[in-house]
Amino acid sequence: MHKTFTGERVLTELDHSRLNNLRGGALPPELADTLDSLDLVPSREIPPDVVTMYSQLILEDLASGKRQKLTLCYPADAEPHNGFISVLSPVGASLLGLRVGAVARWQTPNGDHCEAVVASLLFQPEASGDYTT
Repeated sequence: MHKTFTGERVLTELDHSRLNNLRGGALPPELADTLDSLDLVPSREIPPDVVTMYSQLILEDLASGKRQKLTLCYPADAEPHNGFISVLSPVGASLLGLRVGAVARWQTPNGDHCEAVVASLLFQPEASGDYTT
């Protein structure tokens, strides 16, 4: 049986649980709001075109057309200069649970508004059979 998705974003129950455990560290408001509004599914049922934790994706800036390869990760693994973007960062929080083709929107710390499309998903742990990362 397939789950009917009612919202814009979907996330695995495991990622949701792990991210909720970070709440003690004061999640950014955007991420806390996102976690409260996501459709949740078991890891084995997540569609293969959804950005989950440790997904590697190509993000295309709508204004410039510039493409970047990013991996969405937890704060301890973040290395922005190597493309590992923390889910707690504005761009990371905006990507969580989006599907390929969706537009991510975020505000930089200096107040700039950014928009980029999830152009492709190069790797998703669940699609490769990893349901515990």
